[in-house]
Amino acid sequence: MSMIGVLGGMGPAATVDFLDKVVRLTPASRDQEHIPVIAASLPHVPDRSACILGTGEDPLPSLLRGIDLLNDVGVGVVVVPCNSSHHWYDEICARSKAPVLHIAKACVERIAQPRGSRVLVLATRGALRSGFYQRELARVGLLAMTPDLNLIQPRVDDCIRQVKSGEIVEAGVSLSHVLAFATEMAVSAVIMGCTEIPIAARYCNACGIELADSSLALAEAAVNHAVERQWHLASQIPTT
Repeated sequence: MSMIGVLGGMGPAATVDFLDKVVRLTPASRDQEHIPVIAASLPHVPDRSACILGTGEDPLPSLLRGIDLLNDVGVGVVVVPCNSSHHWYDEICARSKAPVLHIAKACVERIAQPRGSRVLVLATRGALRSGFYQRELARVGLLAMTPDLNLIQPRVDDCIRQVKSGEIVEAGVSLSHVLAFATEMAVSAVIMGCTEIPIAARYCNACGIELADSSLALAEAAVNHAVERQWHLASQIPTT
């Protein structure tokens, strides 16, 4: 049976949010028309951002063990609803027997702004240092903006930490402050380039800015991949 394999748990709430989006995006009218999904929720993977910044343990061995689990199950496509993990995208692809969708590519392709527009990337400090969003934006002719590391990024850090701690309303307040700064930067869109941030966005004032949800974009890419191959129709079990 073909299925989506999710390398998740980074963090757990973001993985649940991603799975919810997959379900809601699937064109199904009954259980049997949904896409088979198996998720490996691995919250003990070392901090990805800390490693990129040179202050933490290497998470790659744990990421690859997660890929091995999905290989053993025989998934048809792999998704990683953790942006910072895409710093090791090439290594993950090399280990995976199935194609691996790239969250930044999926997200940037959904931004409906003309070439030359300024797009602010909100992400962990590690993901910003890695630069994969900046490269994807440049590829499609959009200008990548990053938060001031002393003025705005601490609020982004707070937002991510608060979601991971279950302080969702407080995270929304932190994100509202960030987006207020964004309006002063004359950006056309903001990328929520950490999968915790869309959870906080439920409780924030978007200030009229286009918010590009990386988790939603990855879910759409995964669902499209599966539906094109009719994985959601693989088991036509009569209703009882």
